[in-house]
Amino acid sequence: MTSSRAKRVAIDIGGTFTDVVLAGPGNKILATVKVPTTPTDPTDGALNGVQQVLDSADAGIEEITGFIHGTTLATNALIERRGATVCAVLTEGFRDILEIGYERRYSQYDIDIEKPDLIVPRERCFTIPERISAGGEVLAALDEGSIDDLVAKIDDSGADAVAICLLHAYANDRHERRLRDLLLARRPGLSVSLSSEVSPEAREYDRLCTTVANAYIQPLMAGYLAALERRFADAGLACPILMMTASGGMTALDNAARFPIRLVESGPAGGAILAAQAAASCGLEKVLSFDMGGTTAKLCLIDGFTPQTARQFEISRAARFIKGSGLPARIPVIEMIEIGAGGGSIAAVDGLGRLSVGPKSAGSEPGPAAFGKGGTQSTVTDADVVLGVIVPETFAEGRLQVDLDAAAAAVVEHVGDPLSLGCDEAADGISQIVDESMAGAGRMHAVESGKDLGHRTMIAFGGNGPLHATRMARRAGVERILVPRDPGVGSAVGFLFAPISFEVARSRYTELETADLDAINRLLTETVAEAEAVVRMGAPDGPLDVRKSAFMRYRGQGHEIDVTLPANALTPEDIEVLRNRFEAEYRRLFVRAVPGMTIEILNWLVTVSTPDASPDPIPACAGAGDAEPEGSRSIFCDLTGRRRKALLYRRDTLKSGQQLHGPALVVEAQTTTMISADFDATVDAAGNLILTRNSAQGAGL
Repeated sequence: MTSSRAKRVAIDIGGTFTDVVLAGPGNKILATVKVPTTPTDPTDGALNGVQQVLDSADAGIEEITGFIHGTTLATNALIERRGATVCAVLTEGFRDILEIGYERRYSQYDIDIEKPDLIVPRERCFTIPERISAGGEVLAALDEGSIDDLVAKIDDSGADAVAICLLHAYANDRHERRLRDLLLARRPGLSVSLSSEVSPEAREYDRLCTTVANAYIQPLMAGYLAALERRFADAGLACPILMMTASGGMTALDNAARFPIRLVESGPAGGAILAAQAAASCGLEKVLSFDMGGTTAKLCLIDGFTPQTARQFEISRAARFIKGSGLPARIPVIEMIEIGAGGGSIAAVDGLGRLSVGPKSAGSEPGPAAFGKGGTQSTVTDADVVLGVIVPETFAEGRLQVDLDAAAAAVVEHVGDPLSLGCDEAADGISQIVDESMAGAGRMHAVESGKDLGHRTMIAFGGNGPLHATRMARRAGVERILVPRDPGVGSAVGFLFAPISFEVARSRYTELETADLDAINRLLTETVAEAEAVVRMGAPDGPLDVRKSAFMRYRGQGHEIDVTLPANALTPEDIEVLRNRFEAEYRRLFVRAVPGMTIEILNWLVTVSTPDASPDPIPACAGAGDAEPEGSRSIFCDLTGRRRKALLYRRDTLKSGQQLHGPALVVEAQTTTMISADFDATVDAAGNLILTRNSAQGAGL
């Protein structure tokens, strides 16, 4: 096979649609497709999508040399509680770690507080005699004579997966590994997750929750990934499959099956990578990534062309915006806020006469009423069809027939009649509610990060992102929007730019001034080797980048700051370097450092990855006058509250430098960009649409 025939495919399986992108050398997009997700067997939709893009490019599956996959299956299994029956095995005397949690209520004065569902009830928490100190010393040997009694309890509980989380196993994993061996010798079919492998860091509650979540979805994901690999191999795929992770990197299939918790939010991570690439090519230092699909909307802050990251997030919060109300998972993630606001989000009026939209979704089956697949509830997509901003002839490349009458009937029945509103007004109400929900989530996410949205450029993509971008941006105070090429399959496109990477954290407490540098250097060397072995599964050859960091704090504090370590082994001269770096970061976050305070280091982090590919900057282009419209259609104007004419443009006919004025609709294969009446747009040299709020702010409408 010649290199000119080598192709890469990226697949993003969402809750409503499965996006597939086929790329040639240099990541040139050859074909894209958006097909309905097949919930009963997601591989059906994936195979269908791959075949369609290959047919569009007149290519065969044997030409694929790179295969990247991200999925919401792990996320949905955790949210919908569709995983294995899990039991936990803990150190004797520590059975109630899950019950105790953080020893606080996430909403202090809520008498009807709903506690987070932590998957494993107390009756499935078992203990075994053993004890290891925080320094890794064996204080009490593992009582192997208790194994048979433990196995009997596991059998009686009906558990088919076990989460082992012994005290201080991050410092010494000997007992956890021995316990796994003993259990599997007696029950070979058990799925066993070790905290020392899943999340080898201090903080027992977080470590246990992460291990439980991994054990909960491991049988499901292992079966899915094995079926995916088998079916594509049967279809003729010869290259390995790489899985997208929540941290924005790729990992090998075997590693993904061992640690499926790292696949949670893998699809949205691809979108953040796409936005970071677009920001870098356009020289945009401060960006808000806005990804609105069929089920959810995801927002991420990007500074200096790098998405904001975190080492912990919560799954399935009982209270949407309140920290502590969900299941904590301590894994590397691209930090974003996600809400149930997508095209399939269901709109309804409650008993108090209040209109709400989401988080429940019609999904792909039966889908919105407009799809004609049996859906009867009103959704955001139905509202957009009624408002006229979805062009039925071009929607989903003509593969889905849009039923305007069914959409209008659903909107009237579920929203219009209960609120005594006309069809247009009811649809506009649905749109305003969902747009305000997304804008509010963006504002809250920015405030929690100590940042402001006002001076940021929004990068909008996803099947519904460009359609709602101007309406959401106005409410969020954003003045400028960038819609990249192929936005409807943006997350899948982002997969193509992701590095193969793996991150490993280790806990080893020390004070900065008295640190045993020889021991720490040995720890870092071992950790680098562990991470590199995982990366080499997907990248056998070529250079690798290594980033090492320490999580530091002043003595007595409860949280740490990530401080980058020197590339080489630590030396006594580096002590002052690390102090200066920590205090500089502390001042950036909290205005001033605290002189004379002892600095502690709790965790050490190593990330190994293939080198990032920096995009070429986009050159300036001369103005080319106004673009020529393809026609027009009547839409309900979101500013005036009445219908007016919007010009229609086909994106594939637009040329660099051309200008467009709202209200207008730019249609393309998998989405439509709506340019509201108070926005103008131009096409840059790379084909991006740049939408800017005009100075008239819609005056004279």
